[in-house]
Parts: sequence; structure tokens; C-alpha cells
Amino acid sequence: MTELDRRDVLKALGAAGITVGGGAALLEWADEDDAGGEPIVTDHERRTLHAVAETVYPSEVSGIGSFVDGYMSRRLRADLERADAVLDALTALNDYAREWEDTDFRELEPAKQEETLRAMGVDKADPVPDGAPRERVRYYLVNELVYGLYSSPTGGELVGIENPQGHPGGTESYKRPPDGQ
Repeated sequence: MTELDRRDVLKALGAAGITVGGGAALLEWADEDDAGGEPIVTDHERRTLHAVAETVYPSEVSGIGSFVDGYMSRRLRADLERADAVLDALTALNDYAREWEDTDFRELEPAKQEETLRAMGVDKADPVPDGAPRERVRYYLVNELVYGLYSSPTGGELVGIENPQGHPGGTESYKRPPDGQ
């Protein structure tokens, strides 16, 4: 089992161009926008983001909820227009799940969640920010969460990327010959 941690959140945010100072409460959801207004994401929406991540992340990854909270909270606070688009994509996903499964996406069993994403066509959809619902779900939910994972050191290691974007690694990795030589 590979555990995502605070360092992964910081590196993924850095790769997305978002700086975070200190990070003391980094793994907790930031409930309000920077102006101290209304909550950006409700608990229901946050748990739906967790469900999407648990569906699209590899099974050997743990610590998904904390990672998603830290990454998406700061990502959405940094860009409120993006936050609105993510919320719209979450609504589209839940509307689809309710129409076909009579419940919200997060309430489905894991196998049914994966089946629902496939039936919606998210796996084959082009990621288009202002496209059809499946294209927006692909762009704002699936791709955003996958980008966060694989731009982190732990996620990068899962796919053999020794130094993902934003993760310092030095020149030693470039001096070694490929495996088997």
C-alpha cells in the first residue's frame, strides 16, 4: 500500500502553480473562500470528490481522502471560477447517477461507481471545460484528480516517474543508464 501524505499535497499544488505557506492544517478542508464568505464545497460535494478519486486512483494508494481534501481545497480556493466549474461537474455526475441508479454517485458501491463513469462515457470523453456533461466531468473531476496524484512524488513513483514536475530530484537520475544496462 502506498500512502499519500502532506508532502504529496504540497508538491501537487506546486505543480499546479499554487503556493501554500506553512501547511499546518493542509490536510483539512478549507471551508470558506479567501474572503471569508460562503463555503466553497459542501460536505456532500467533498465526499463525492473522494468517491471519484477512489474510483480513478490505483487500488494500492491509501490516504486518498486527506490528499483530495488538501489538494482540491487549495486548488479551488485559488481559482473560484474553476471551483464553480468543478461544482457544476459534480452536479452533472450526481444528476446522471440519480437518473440511472436512483442515488448520488458517492452512495454507490465502488464497482457501480466505476460502471457509472463508464456508462456516462467519461472514460472515452475528450476533456472539454465547456463541453457536454461527460466532457466536463472528465476535465474538472477525473483529469484534475489524476493530475494531482501523478504530479505528486508518491503518484509519480507509481508510474515510474522518478521526479514528477515540481519535485526536485537532482541530476543523479539523469546520469544513470536505463535499467538493464
